[in-house]
Amino acid sequence: MGKKITIAIDGHSSTGKSTVAKRLAKELGYIYVDTGAMYRAVTLYMMRKMFVSENNFNEEAILRHLPFVDLEFKLNETTGNADMYMETENVEEEIRYMEVSKHVSRVSAIPDVRRKLVEQQQEMGKEKGVVMDGRDIGTVVFPDAELKIFMTASTEKRAQRRYEELKARGEDVEYEEVEKNVKERDYMDSTRKDSPLVRAEDAIEFDNSEMDLEEQFEKILKIAKDKIEEVNS
Repeated sequence: MGKKITIAIDGHSSTGKSTVAKRLAKELGYIYVDTGAMYRAVTLYMMRKMFVSENNFNEEAILRHLPFVDLEFKLNETTGNADMYMETENVEEEIRYMEVSKHVSRVSAIPDVRRKLVEQQQEMGKEKGVVMDGRDIGTVVFPDAELKIFMTASTEKRAQRRYEELKARGEDVEYEEVEKNVKERDYMDSTRKDSPLVRAEDAIEFDNSEMDLEEQFEKILKIAKDKIEEVNS
């Protein structure tokens, strides 16, 4: 069986981190944790409470209600993936809406929000054998991860992928709106004071601008298998 490792996949929004991380975990028999889903769920919770909207961002109320946010991943028997639950409600689909995307970087920038979720993420990955993706996995959550990958792609490619994904889900969006959101999230994620998006010094940079899903998966799978073999040799 050999030793299992921790795989941290960071990178910009809409680089396909979750897709590749999910598949990688399945292939290796590891646990997959989508940290972005956790931040999106907190954002959705605060939007429902009317603390976060286009014209309102009530940080004081967010902090007051943060202890009541109850998050859990549960296996979806149909897809074989872990869905995000808020208390007993499956919010996996709703957290992916464009409306949530507009506010998630701002909510994620609050230090207390990050602290709460980072603690939960570290707990989930304590036993190793985990693939986790997000913005600060290799720098903050698991700085000692054996394998760190930093995924990137051109803004245009990422916006196009995100646009196609939202349209396929039936959302009424314009490409320009999606591109603007991708640029705004890049800026907010990279410039926030607490755990900004930066490539860990020991991370492998992986630009998938010109790769299809299959090609990038095969390359990342090989990187992961090589690292597992190295750790066990």
